Amino acid sequence: MSVIPFSIIIPAKNSASTLGECLVALLNQEGFNFPTDYEVIVIDDGSDDQTAEVARKFKVKVTQQENAGPAAARNTGARAAGGELLFFTDADCIPRSDWLQKMSKPFQNPLVMGVKGAYICQEKSIIARFVQLEFAYKYKAMAKLESIDFIDTYSAAYRRSVFVDNFGFNEKFPVPSVEDQEFSYRLARKGYILVFEPSAQVRHRHDLTLGEYIQRKWGIGYWKAFLLRWLPDKTFSDSYTPASQRLQILLAALLFSALVLTVLNPFFIILALSFLILFYLIAIPFLVFIGQRDGRVLIPALFLLPVRAITLGFGLLAGFLFPPAEKNVSKHGLRIHERFFKRLLDVFSALIGLILFSPFMLIAIFAIKIESHGPAIFTQIRAGENGKPFRLFKLRTMVEGAEDQLKDMLNATGNHLQNPVFKFKTDPRVTKVGRFLRRWSIDEAPQFLNILRGEMSLVGPRPEETWVVSQYNDFQRQRLLVKPGLTGPMQVSGRADLDFNDRLACELDYINGYSFRKDLIILWKSIGAVISGKGAY
Repeated sequence: MSVIPFSIIIPAKNSASTLGECLVALLNQEGFNFPTDYEVIVIDDGSDDQTAEVARKFKVKVTQQENAGPAAARNTGARAAGGELLFFTDADCIPRSDWLQKMSKPFQNPLVMGVKGAYICQEKSIIARFVQLEFAYKYKAMAKLESIDFIDTYSAAYRRSVFVDNFGFNEKFPVPSVEDQEFSYRLARKGYILVFEPSAQVRHRHDLTLGEYIQRKWGIGYWKAFLLRWLPDKTFSDSYTPASQRLQILLAALLFSALVLTVLNPFFIILALSFLILFYLIAIPFLVFIGQRDGRVLIPALFLLPVRAITLGFGLLAGFLFPPAEKNVSKHGLRIHERFFKRLLDVFSALIGLILFSPFMLIAIFAIKIESHGPAIFTQIRAGENGKPFRLFKLRTMVEGAEDQLKDMLNATGNHLQNPVFKFKTDPRVTKVGRFLRRWSIDEAPQFLNILRGEMSLVGPRPEETWVVSQYNDFQRQRLLVKPGLTGPMQVSGRADLDFNDRLACELDYINGYSFRKDLIILWKSIGAVISGKGAY
């Protein structure tokens, strides 16, 4: 039986009035023949209307289920899909005729695991036009990024293998909300490459009234608070939400508080005015963008911006105070307070470390230059938190050009990287000075600078080269959930004497059971590990 390369999945609930246009567009995609090249699967998520009947008229696959939410519906569709690539859109979207072409093109790069498309809107309502300008402003920033962490399912695609390995969308979200964001966040934290393709467009009916807009924004805030319980690092940044929008939510909260406090002291009205002025100063870039794109929306935007901030803020507050019932909250990495105290320890220790190790580094640099040609400081691109590349600093311990000799050494020793890690006990590329530096871990001292720059932590999994990380399977990518460390569980458990599976086990135990106390214990044990020299080669 031939394999269908593409599967398009549409969750639908009470969508009889919009689904037809969506399916007409999907069955007439340029460059592809339906059903030879792709299949379309509609999941009727407990509709009360004729959604399933409308879908069957178009000869697409239809599955009906009791209402469980769009996350569960998409997962049902994925289980029924035969395609190697899974595409998602919504029943109220009308993909352009080249949508499938545009969405599939980035997958020509085998490293790309997910693709995000874009909304377009032709409605004349001021609210709908403002919503489209919100999207367009965010798209403008995303288009500059090589990789993103935020994919909405109105126009989305994933490799089936990665989708299955990560169990699809989180079915704890029973309504349309941020379940699509949550899935892409999980993938990005493992270092998977997700990209934005702005030309892969679907037409959509945006909010037409202020009431619809407020209801949607409040829901996003509420369910975002739910999401942040296990992905707290997304409180402060993602590749989609501008930093100004987060600041506006904070300023709106401060403004509201100051207005309430004016009852106690009239002085607070001055403070409230200050917050209001700062709110609009932060909004200037977006307001300029609106003026250039659609000037008639500029004046309404002055009112809609505080409405957005206040609504999202109250939604977040409600989500934190009255979250949906959930017994076991999964932990993925570090919580906010753990990150804060870990960073304080990193900065303090890195400053002290640079001061204390500076004399030793100067002596080592002098010895390296005397013994061999080449720079004394070696730099290399390594994979950091979430797989983000950064430039790691070390004192050079090998001969110049050692990286170019690696492939020949692997072939000569028969090491074909059955596990994505390697280390040679007797590496001929290591210099005499280098062996001494490695024995006492002095070669790692320049990484205090990486710690100060926020690229590394004092304690964590050791950073690997990006080409090694590219060979990780999904389970092994859990190493990328935290910043790599100068020292870590591997260093106090045998260092290079550990095989990859043992190393991975102790690192995942560290990540999943993280505590500040555990960092302090590892730091103390690291002193003994350096003195013993076990596994240092």
